[in-house]
Amino acid sequence: MSDCMTASQDRSSSRLKTRAPLWLRLIARKELGVFLALVVMCIFLSFATSGFLTSLNLLNVGRQISLLGIMAVGMTFVLISGEIDLSVGSTYALSGLSTGLFIIMGLGVLPAVLVGIMVGVAIGLVNGVLSTYGRLPSLIATLGMMSIVRGIALLMTDGQPVTVNERNGAIPQVLERFEFLGQGYLFGVIPMQLVFFAIIALIGWLLLSGTAFGFRVFAVGGSAKAARVSGINAERVKILSFVIMGGLAALAGILSMAFLPSGQAGRTGLGLELDVIAAVVVGGASLSGGVGTVLGTVLGVLIIGVLRNGLVLMGVSPFTQEVMIGLVIIIAVAIDKWSTRNRAS
Repeated sequence: MSDCMTASQDRSSSRLKTRAPLWLRLIARKELGVFLALVVMCIFLSFATSGFLTSLNLLNVGRQISLLGIMAVGMTFVLISGEIDLSVGSTYALSGLSTGLFIIMGLGVLPAVLVGIMVGVAIGLVNGVLSTYGRLPSLIATLGMMSIVRGIALLMTDGQPVTVNERNGAIPQVLERFEFLGQGYLFGVIPMQLVFFAIIALIGWLLLSGTAFGFRVFAVGGSAKAARVSGINAERVKILSFVIMGGLAALAGILSMAFLPSGQAGRTGLGLELDVIAAVVVGGASLSGGVGTVLGTVLGVLIIGVLRNGLVLMGVSPFTQEVMIGLVIIIAVAIDKWSTRNRAS
């Protein structure tokens, strides 16, 4: 009897939440705080600098955050599923360099790009299998893969820079199409990197919020044990999340190589995984799993990008910039932990 009353009360409260005014539901969303922080930052920078609000600078910010944003969308799936991936920087490097080498060898743009993406997908698959069926904590599994993948990139290139140009064997027409992916502009205005980011963010949002797979990602991240009891294959969901992460890290690495057709295995993408994780956490995702949105991730990426851009325009030294970015990350994680405790209590 009491169970029926409890269920009835839960349904009633659910209906009340559904009927709540739109503005109340917006205020309750976690992304609102991130959005307000971004607005305050933009207002401050518009007064503190003369060039922040110019169309040229805003498009430049969009281009600068695009590669980080593409990878952050993938990391959103991984963090919500309750895992973490530290190998994204190495995947970014290996996939970009692989694509560059294949273009130098005379391969067309599409085959070379597909090979590069498959490299990232394979790395994501290995990460997923090690973290699920291998029973390794994803922190340890991906930390090991970070070193392995970086080592493979070094062995593949013999530690030498890879430069994609006609002198090294690239076909002129292929090189032109490849460079357009990273350097071109849609309608002569919008950077192609930003176009790719917008498309990936839209697909990620639809996948996470509007499909059964997205529901399963949240369910597994909230409680893998409860998800298994309800019939969800938690291992498969986590592996697919890692595969998505690997594929998007590869795409970002390929676009980076297309933008600046040169890279070195020992330097490309070094430390990038920390920026990716930071952007997702700043956007409201929880390191404990089960919480996060693609919208929040996009806002988190914008905050990181706008902050870096604003500090450069204000003439702040690169060393101080790193300190301030670190403070933002610590504050974001602290807010996440405090809000998690409040919800639990």
